[in-house]
Amino acid sequence: MKYLTYTLLLVAALLMAAPVFGQDAKEIIRKAEAKRRGIESSYSEMTMTIVRPTWKRETTMKSWSKGTEYALILITGPASQKGLATLKRGREVWNWVPQWQSTKKLPPSMMSQSWMDSDFTNEDLVQNISIIDDYDHQVLGEETVEGRKCWKIELIPHDDVPVVWSKVYSWVDQKDYLTLRSEFFDEDDFMVNIMKASNIKVMGGKVVASKLTMIPVEDEGHETIMEYNKLVFDQKIPESQFTIQMLKRIR
Repeated sequence: MKYLTYTLLLVAALLMAAPVFGQDAKEIIRKAEAKRRGIESSYSEMTMTIVRPTWKRETTMKSWSKGTEYALILITGPASQKGLATLKRGREVWNWVPQWQSTKKLPPSMMSQSWMDSDFTNEDLVQNISIIDDYDHQVLGEETVEGRKCWKIELIPHDDVPVVWSKVYSWVDQKDYLTLRSEFFDEDDFMVNIMKASNIKVMGGKVVASKLTMIPVEDEGHETIMEYNKLVFDQKIPESQFTIQMLKRIR
C-alpha cells in the first residue's frame, strides 16, 4: 500500500512538472519575443559596431517592426552606406540599394549570409522564420546568466522549415523574460555563434537588454555589437510602411 501511494505521488508530481519543461517553454519564448518586439510594434534606433583584429566600423540604423510578419531596417550612416534598406513581409525579404536604384529579393539560401559584413546573418536580423511557430521548444533546466536566474530552453526547427540553424539554446530571464544568451548550432551540431545580451535598463517603458554582442566561435577577435539608442513600443505603424514602394522612399 505504501509503495502504491508513493508511486501515485511520483506520477502526480511528474505530471504536474511536465508543462514547465514542455508546453510552457513555447510560452516563455513567446513572452521573450513580446518583450523584445513589443506586443504590436516597435521602433528602434541602433548603432552596430563590427570589430575585427585590425579594424572597427560603426553603422547607425533605424528599424520598424509590426508583429512577427513585418520588419524594415534603414541604414542612416556612414555616408557610403546611407539609404541601404532591408524589408521583410511574411517570408519574403528584399534589399534596396539606392546607388543602383534597385531592389533585390533574397532567396532562402541567402538567409544564412552575413548582414552588412557583420557577424549577424540576414535571418538573425529579420527573423524570416518564426522561433515561436516554426520550432519545438523544451526547457532543459535553470542556470544563472548576468546574475539573473534563467530558463535554459532548447529550440529545434520543424523538419519542413528552411532554417539557418539546426538547433538553438536560449537562456531566458525568469523575472523580465529577457533572452540573455543564445547559442547557435549548424547541421553538424557544431556551435557557430554565441549571442550575449547585457546593459539591462528601462527603455520605451520596458526593462530591456540594450546591448547585444554576436561572437563567432571560431574567429578570434571577431564580434559584432548592436546597441539600442532609442526604443518605442506599440505605437500604431500602418502596414503600408512595409511595402516595396516605401522601401525605396524611406529616410
